[in-house]
This record gives sequence, structure tokens and C-alpha cells, in this order.
Amino acid sequence: MPDPAHSVTAIPPCMATMDVMPDGDRMAVTVWGELDLGSRRLLPDLHDILTLSGSGVDLRLDAVGFCDCSGLNMLLDLRMRALDEGKTITVRSCGPAVGRLLDLTGTRELFAAPGQGQDAVRPAADEPGPPTGDDDQDLRAEVAQLRRAMQTRPTIDLARGILMASFGLTPEGAWSVLVRTSQKTNTKLHHLARDLVGTVHGGTLPEPVQRQLAAAVASSAPRNEAPACPAKGSSPEA
Repeated sequence: MPDPAHSVTAIPPCMATMDVMPDGDRMAVTVWGELDLGSRRLLPDLHDILTLSGSGVDLRLDAVGFCDCSGLNMLLDLRMRALDEGKTITVRSCGPAVGRLLDLTGTRELFAAPGQGQDAVRPAADEPGPPTGDDDQDLRAEVAQLRRAMQTRPTIDLARGILMASFGLTPEGAWSVLVRTSQKTNTKLHHLARDLVGTVHGGTLPEPVQRQLAAAVASSAPRNEAPACPAKGSSPEA
């Protein structure tokens, strides 16, 4: 029987392709297709392109016919990587699918080149306008979920770091532990992450959560015996 945790984290095939062209000290990347959950498969190549660039990457997304919050999250991840390297990611042009999502999430300016200002990366004038009705309502609901995810992500990342440092887990293993424990205890992922981070400051996890967390760690840890899960006053370096 397939592991439910693995089915949650599985990434579908990528429905996008890209073309790369050096442009001075930057890299110009043109993307075609769809930016959805599968587009995360582009990240390793985009990270390499970013590393090869002198100051960053310029994206041309006019030919992207579909973009959801997973695709936007991919772009935000790339931007964070660029910031870590002291570089920038700009969206030089985009179609309505990307432009609408940038507007609804208030992230357009994050990808604007210096001096572009408020009207940066507007959709092409001859492109069809954004859809309305049920499709627009669905996207707004998805945007609300993305905003909540962006607010809770730092805590989730901290919880993953605690698991990695405490039990020698890989980033993927720590994520799997969080997902499995969340599912088995019927606890929202960000609530579980918050409580786990709280153990560093003297908090305790409920006994059922501790048991499920220990079981998930035991199945994911890269050694035969996993240590007990964090208890009151424990250190992430334990």
C-alpha cells in the first residue's frame, strides 16, 4: 500500500519548458506552458542559472498560459535564493495568467526591476483579460490559502530545522515526519510546527503527538535507532 505521506509530497510532471540566454551580467529566461505544482521541478535548473549569472535572472512569462499559487510559490522560492546570493529575480513581461496572480497576491513589486515601480510587468495589451465568475472566485480562495501559507511557513521551516538537528534527518525526511504526524494526530501542520518550536522554549507536546512523532522519526531517521522526540526543556541539538 502506498505511503500516504509520500503521496502528499509527490510532485507531478512539469508542464513548462524554458529557454535561457545570457544578457550581460544577467540571464534571460523565457518560460512556456503551465506554472503549477509540477513547475517546482524547474527549480534545480533555475538555481544553477542563477548561480551562473552575475547579478540575477530576468523572466519572460508571456507564454505561460496557466499559473496557480504553487507556481507563484516556486517563483518566490527562487527569489529567496537570489536574495541569499545578493542577486535579483525580475519578471520583465508576463501574460494575464501570471499578471492576475501577481496583482491578487500583492507580489508584483517583488519582481519589478529597479525603476519599474507600480506599473511593472503589466500583461500585454493584446492578451485576453482575466477570467471572471467561478474561476476568479476559485483563484481568490487559492490566493487566501497562499497568504496563510506564507504567514505560517517560517514556523514550519523552524520545526523542520529542529527535527533535522535533533534526529539527523534530511530536509525531505523532516518534512515527511511533520506531514505524517499531522495526519495521524489530525493536527493542522502549522499548529504542530508551532508546538514543536515551543518545545525549545520549555513547552511540551501532548502524549499522543509525542508517540506519533517518535514513530514517524523512527521510520525516517537515517539510523537504526531514533532518539526520543523533543520533550520539555529539550534542545534542538540533543
